[in-house]
Amino acid sequence: MTQQFGKGCHLHLIDGSAFIFRAYHALPPLTRKSDRLPVGAVSGFCNMLHRYVEGNTGPDAPTHVAVIFDKGSHTFRNDLYDLYKANREAMPEDLRPQIPLTRRATEAFNIACKELEGFEADDIIATLSCQAREAGGRVTIISSDKDLMQLVGGGVEMLDAMKNLRIDVEGVEAKFGVGPDRVVDVQALAGDSVDNVPGAPGIGIKTAALLINEYGTLEELLDRAEEIKQPKRRQTLIDNRAQIELSKKLVQLDCDTPLDFTLDDLEVKDPDADTLLNFLNEMEFRTLTKRIADQMGVDAPALPEVNTQGGEDAPETVEMPEIDTSKYEMVSDAKALQVWIDRIYERGYVAVDTETTGLDEMRVDLVGICLATDPGQACYVPLNHKASEGEGLFASDSLAEGQMAEAEALDMLKPVFEDPSILKIGQNMKYDAKILKRYGVTVAPIDDTMLLSYALNAGLHQHGMDALSDRYLDHQPIPIKDLLGSGKSMITFDKVPLDKATAYAAEDADITLRLWKVLKPQLHAKKVTTVYETLERPLSPVLAQMEMHGIKVDRDVLSRMSNAFAQKMAGLEAEIHELAGENFNVGSPKQLGEILFDKMGMEGGKKGKTGAYATGADVLEDLATEHELPGRVLDWRQLSKLKSTYTDSLQEHINPETGRVHTSYVQTGANTGRLASTDPNLQNIPVRTEEGRRIREAFIADDGKRLVSLDYSQIELRILAHIADIPALKEAFAEGQDIHAATASEMFNVPMEDMTPEIRRQAKAINFGVIYGISGFGLARNLRIPRAEAQGFIDSYFERFPGIRDYMDATTEFGKANGYVQTLFGRRIHTPEIAAKGPRAGFARRAAINAPIQGTAADIIRRAMIRMPEAIEKLPAKMLLQVHDELIFEVDEAAVDDLTEVARKVMETAAAPAVKIDVPLVVDAGSGHTWAEAH
Repeated sequence: MTQQFGKGCHLHLIDGSAFIFRAYHALPPLTRKSDRLPVGAVSGFCNMLHRYVEGNTGPDAPTHVAVIFDKGSHTFRNDLYDLYKANREAMPEDLRPQIPLTRRATEAFNIACKELEGFEADDIIATLSCQAREAGGRVTIISSDKDLMQLVGGGVEMLDAMKNLRIDVEGVEAKFGVGPDRVVDVQALAGDSVDNVPGAPGIGIKTAALLINEYGTLEELLDRAEEIKQPKRRQTLIDNRAQIELSKKLVQLDCDTPLDFTLDDLEVKDPDADTLLNFLNEMEFRTLTKRIADQMGVDAPALPEVNTQGGEDAPETVEMPEIDTSKYEMVSDAKALQVWIDRIYERGYVAVDTETTGLDEMRVDLVGICLATDPGQACYVPLNHKASEGEGLFASDSLAEGQMAEAEALDMLKPVFEDPSILKIGQNMKYDAKILKRYGVTVAPIDDTMLLSYALNAGLHQHGMDALSDRYLDHQPIPIKDLLGSGKSMITFDKVPLDKATAYAAEDADITLRLWKVLKPQLHAKKVTTVYETLERPLSPVLAQMEMHGIKVDRDVLSRMSNAFAQKMAGLEAEIHELAGENFNVGSPKQLGEILFDKMGMEGGKKGKTGAYATGADVLEDLATEHELPGRVLDWRQLSKLKSTYTDSLQEHINPETGRVHTSYVQTGANTGRLASTDPNLQNIPVRTEEGRRIREAFIADDGKRLVSLDYSQIELRILAHIADIPALKEAFAEGQDIHAATASEMFNVPMEDMTPEIRRQAKAINFGVIYGISGFGLARNLRIPRAEAQGFIDSYFERFPGIRDYMDATTEFGKANGYVQTLFGRRIHTPEIAAKGPRAGFARRAAINAPIQGTAADIIRRAMIRMPEAIEKLPAKMLLQVHDELIFEVDEAAVDDLTEVARKVMETAAAPAVKIDVPLVVDAGSGHTWAEAH
């Protein structure tokens, strides 16, 4: 009998989308064996509903409940603002067919399932919450969505079911700095990058809360904006009033959504055994079907026999306990450590993490080691934590009690870490491998969750542990700043008390293991196993070895360059001041803009959100065609960057023990597979200017050795010729012609013997520009020619080489249809914004066109690097650096020719046998005492 909703009733409103995405991202892929239909998210969703039903009994149980879903993507908010939620990622293809099944699952559990075209789930939740509150009932919204916090209060609360955390008025105030009734005002000011709500530029949650608390309401604030003393903030509010008011309409939930049902229709009902079990049986969820059948006291229906011969069984859903840092173990003696080692051998794998005194792997000290063997089973082995104040006469030098001796622990763990039958799992494992290598321990074989994520989802999201934990486990790890502090009072990890260190460190290993269990099975499902196993995983130890070798740098050369750059900058400043007619700070964009546009009256001045003129390189390059001053400023900026970024900074990076610079390579730094390097960044040393090339003079070989540079010649153009199938370009490469001259000859009908440097230069600019989707405007700027003429060059290029336009169109369409493009080796580069509107779509399209070319080039040099250590093993040589298409080696003087021959062969055949490229790969080589001489 239907119970009329009123006083004493308790309504639960479940955010269905949150449940679905939590289930999808937290569990490995699962397919129904009978037809290979993806059902992993449905399985997780059903488990969550079952736990919800089982856990909501007793006096506080709901009397009414509904799961609320979004229906479609277009709502009334899109009519208000067409860019609302425009930057949301496309739904994963394997999730799309599961959405209707989650509705069926909800109905199978006999729970009301509600959605409404044109309105978001949040609006339905808001309307039901308001109706229930007015009727005198209580409401619990099961969600962690911050947009719903405006509803809290007056009998309405929220429950973050994943953390078992209730959110009341005080919880809202802690998050937003205001009460629920003013949350909308704060959100309207701060905006929301996830939903693409614009807000007020430069104003975040904290500032918005301060303003609302001072002025009371958003409307009052905007009406009195002239009173605000801070000029920038005042102008922001005045200039963006309409945008802020629009933002409030976007974030304000609609409590008057036209519903076709009532609260009475949501009364809690027991599930019908036949309906529920038949649905679970249809989905082929054996474990859950049996569990619920046993609880209901009925027989589980038998699953039909399925012929799976020739196919791989779908992975079972992984059940993981909640993360509880209080249950981790601190290992303080050999007996306790041996228990963990025995457990590792039973499992055949272990998640590993190290704690150190800093981030520079070549200088920091090992503080402790973390291990995890199962979700929730993790430990920390502290080794070098210092005694806290009061624990010893010399607290800063003495070790805290309750720790194993470093040598004893490493002696016990070394056989485990070096055992080829035990898989070592890490997040950015290269770091930990380098640390342990310095302590005499070689870690192999490895799996890396950061690289797994990168192989699966390059272009979709970040791959750091915190981001992955939040995305896949719905868990925010303990922030390191909570332990170390910040600023001048920041401590190193060896000063952290052992109990706090154990919770933090063991959690890292636990999270890493959980991520591995989620991500590793997806390789097969998403068909990127080969990318991970042949390009990512084997490259990590190669990079670690290169980084530990480092490259020798001459401090005196850098110092002399810094002084020379400083003198030249001073001379340029004097010229700039003379051209401007007054002295000003050349390094100040604001002052420069005022000189160029206010005083000198140059055209094209545009002010940004701060009120200052834009004076970026693109602006100055345009102005440089009209006046000397912008060109001189560009020269000054170039020298300033070289001095601060390289000649000054590189001196700080010279390791005092080795005399060498040890850069760190980032495999996940670019979506296309290109490597990045940090501390210091050696990838972006300019080579087009004389000053930039001179910096390479400071990189030197040891006595009796030489640096050898091997560089792929025009590899991206060669790949373009192959992928786009351009006969003229393929023929030119096959015959070893000057490709830019050959292109010019084809485009401009100029015989090769009559080719001029100017015509060749134009063809070169077009060749490289087309790869990056250059426009007529961009080419005009590069060549300093009229835009119409530049566009004519591009049009002629496509007419002469129609295969390039066909390739661009086909690649764009593939990206729109699939959400990614891919290299010749199967690497996927996701393109979530390619179907967006406006400038972002243009950028995404150009990136998608370039990605298969640049990514294939990156894959080829990766393959060469992976094969190189074995190839040069018998030579007195080491591979030191990788910079884009170039590899740098250090070798004995007598073995330069041998190394060049061996390394060149490896590089030129690196694509085979996986891919046969129709044009030859050619490698240029050089050697010398310095990198400048070798390149």
